[in-house]
Amino acid sequence: MQLTSEQRITLHGFNNLTKSLSFNMYDICFTKTKEERESYIAYIDQQYNADRLTSILKTVAEIIGAHVLNVAQQDYEPQGASVTMLVSEGPLEQATHESFEESPGPVPNGVAMHLNTSHITVHTYPEYHPDEGISTFRADIDVSTCGEISPLKALNYLIRSFDTDIMIIDYRVRGFTRDIYGHKLFIDHEISSIQSYIPEEIQDLYQMIDVNVYQENIFHTKCKLREFDLNNYLFGYTKDTLSKDEQQEIEKSVKWEMDEIFYGKNMVFA
Repeated sequence: MQLTSEQRITLHGFNNLTKSLSFNMYDICFTKTKEERESYIAYIDQQYNADRLTSILKTVAEIIGAHVLNVAQQDYEPQGASVTMLVSEGPLEQATHESFEESPGPVPNGVAMHLNTSHITVHTYPEYHPDEGISTFRADIDVSTCGEISPLKALNYLIRSFDTDIMIIDYRVRGFTRDIYGHKLFIDHEISSIQSYIPEEIQDLYQMIDVNVYQENIFHTKCKLREFDLNNYLFGYTKDTLSKDEQQEIEKSVKWEMDEIFYGKNMVFA
């Protein structure tokens, strides 16, 4: 399917394609003591509480041209939060050509949502290792819509909304719709890689791996920060307060955690 930026597909009836984006991010921190661990979890719960997550998801809805119909949000004890939104597709007369191109989406100046044609959800998972001094914050955001604007257009904004060491991103288009001639369309926009929706200045920061199944319209990208600064993984102090041996041991531990998450498997810690 080759379309110019001036062309739009005329459909027969409702767009029955379901476009689903799953954005999974991780923030890793070394927390040497119980007090550091509790402080980190408290910080994460404050930074990414249900109110802030709801604000993020409302902006996502705006980017993909959806109206929010209902919001359910919850902060949990002892930690974590979730939001769900129900949304309906908004009018697209004002949508720019860039809204339909394979390119990064906007970052407006400006949880889970329930939509009548779509839904947006977010769940957070602060957790920690029982022995090794590693704490991890994970957020899972899912955007599923039958709208014309792909939820991938919200990816640029989502990446900038979180402090992210590791990103796992999945995108899938399911079902089919028909044009006015009766031809089935199993996807209604061009896509070669999720990376096309990530700005170059962000791509430069990450090591990226793609696993795509083009004939099934399944796209997968995972990203890990290239540069490592130990100060970014210490909570409440800097590496200058540590001996060289301590710095090396902590760096090894944090990098090991990042590699296990990135490659999706447990590895032997040597």
